[in-house]
Amino acid sequence: MERGFYYDTKIGMIGIMENGKAITCVCFGENLPKDIELTETSLLKMASEQLQEYLKGKRKNFDLPLQPKGTAFQQKVWEALKKIPYGTTCSYKDIAEGIGNPRACRAVGMANNRNPIPIFIPCHRVIGANGKLVGYGGGLDIKEKLLEIEKKFL
Repeated sequence: MERGFYYDTKIGMIGIMENGKAITCVCFGENLPKDIELTETSLLKMASEQLQEYLKGKRKNFDLPLQPKGTAFQQKVWEALKKIPYGTTCSYKDIAEGIGNPRACRAVGMANNRNPIPIFIPCHRVIGANGKLVGYGGGLDIKEKLLEIEKKFL
């Protein structure tokens, strides 16, 4: 049974879910699935604490078990996202090249869009090839805030 809880943060309400072993989902706003048990577990509390530290510029890396559900290709992309250094950005093309599939820019974009654990898996660090901010599940304003936090505390 998956459990989740909501946390008020400086970027708005964040819902975090876990399956008893690992974090499985992060949602912006109050968008957690209705069929989960709303209860704060020790793992959710740890995730919230690390998230709050990150948002205050006191944490650059997360130390949490993560278990995103997705295809083998998506998993490969999400692993690549975790390697993008704090405070830096890259393009979809950079990720595609990094996973050995330079022509898969659109597929990388779709995998980025389907990332179920944003922030902890830093899809906000991926920008358009032209340097502009593009798509983010939490909205471009949140993406911009996350990137500003990282640049400020580099």
